[in-house]
Amino acid sequence: MNQDLNPPIDRNGASAAPSAIPIAADTRPAGTVTVPVSQEEVAITTRVIDTGRGVRVSKTVTEEPEEIREILWQDSMDVRRVPVDQVVAEAPPSRYEGDTLVVPVLEEILVVEKRYRIKEELHITRVRKQHEHRETVPLRVEDVRVEAFDDGQPGSHPSHPPK
Repeated sequence: MNQDLNPPIDRNGASAAPSAIPIAADTRPAGTVTVPVSQEEVAITTRVIDTGRGVRVSKTVTEEPEEIREILWQDSMDVRRVPVDQVVAEAPPSRYEGDTLVVPVLEEILVVEKRYRIKEELHITRVRKQHEHRETVPLRVEDVRVEAFDDGQPGSHPSHPPK
């Protein structure tokens, strides 16, 4: 027995349902056809599938000589001994004369009284020279290669034959 909510209708609008099922009076105009409406629904899910494909990463490190150029400063001290032979009442402090540091060198001499005599002075001048320094130093260079591979499991892509 057909127990649909929308029983089939013939061309005249009369119900083609079996006579055993009572049908209420139809209020539709004559010649009207009722068509049942249906709707499809879909449910989408995802899953992880092992395809057997992977990648191989290899890395090599090489050294390549590279010339470097840099301006370097080099300081050296020029020390001159200047005889003075001067008697002073007390020890004088070190002093600068331009770029030159003057350091008095003292000695005590025995007299009836004690006096300071400057025996000599050290004149110390900074001499700054500039020169270009060249040196070849090793530099490391890394090269990385990524290679796709397939281990031949089912579902593998035909363009990647097993190795």
